[in-house]
Amino acid sequence: MKDRQSRRDALKLLGAAGIAAAAAPLAQAQPTPAAPATPSSTPLQNGNGFYRHTAGPLTLTVVSDGAAPLAELLPTWGANPDRQAEFAATLAEYGVAATNTVNHFNPVVVDLGGQRTLIDTGRGGTGGQLLANLRRAGILPLSIDTVFITHGHGDHIGGLTTGGRPTFPRARHVMGRAEFEYWAQGQNGQPIGDPVKNNLIALRDRFTLIEPGGEIAPGITSVPTPGHTPHHQSVLIRSGQDQAMVLGDAGGHFLLSLRHPGAYVRFDVDGAQAARTRQEIFARIVGEKMWVTGYHFPFPAIGRLRRMDTQGAYEYEPTVWRWS
Repeated sequence: MKDRQSRRDALKLLGAAGIAAAAAPLAQAQPTPAAPATPSSTPLQNGNGFYRHTAGPLTLTVVSDGAAPLAELLPTWGANPDRQAEFAATLAEYGVAATNTVNHFNPVVVDLGGQRTLIDTGRGGTGGQLLANLRRAGILPLSIDTVFITHGHGDHIGGLTTGGRPTFPRARHVMGRAEFEYWAQGQNGQPIGDPVKNNLIALRDRFTLIEPGGEIAPGITSVPTPGHTPHHQSVLIRSGQDQAMVLGDAGGHFLLSLRHPGAYVRFDVDGAQAARTRQEIFARIVGEKMWVTGYHFPFPAIGRLRRMDTQGAYEYEPTVWRWS
């Protein structure tokens, strides 16, 4: 019981801790302090918008793109109409705020084998904080070798361009072929939105389009995780005995999507498929003892998963914070 309570207390603190650690990105109304022009040769202390995690030769840096106010967590992050009371009870059990909270955005930089890969690019525009926080982490846009896009939602592709130009001009851009085409061709006869026009279609010649399970960079492969969008792909990183899964939006909500099999979120294109995919990918992560990051998990958004029962319930265990 004591061990269960300690885990619950840790999750209860996630919201407050995540808001505090990402406080500078959230304060969008204030000017961003000038960042150093060049990265320091000394590893920078974690916090203020980034968190660097090392596992053997693998380094993952979660770089916050900031956070957006969220008036009500339900039904956005637990959308099943017949399970609202169940979801509300779980939020209350863990002390997770159901109102007046925030939505986090967490791209990831992978350093492996001398190559640097950025997974998703945030919202871009005046709200996006990715570039400021990359610089705080000592990572310059020109140092990015590969950019991978998990899916075509605007909060993942918006940072691909800045002022109409590629934000990462040296980088090879990679995306799943079917996912790219799904967005570039429009859905159900609807007009193609500006985020897709400006950040996918305009950069078409820069993209390498891959099939599910294809190589993104050495040691980094895509994993098909459909449902949130029809062809969403997560990212598997392998380095010796160390493995990590960058879920993108296949992770859903850090509490409700894990605790409640069958739960889906409002932005899932196919809620039932997304829920099935989550069960499959969560089981794999636990079975193979992977590190895991979720795009909308509370910053720093990296940790482990544990299986709670035989009915498909899981729990997210955030990593113990390290300053360096």
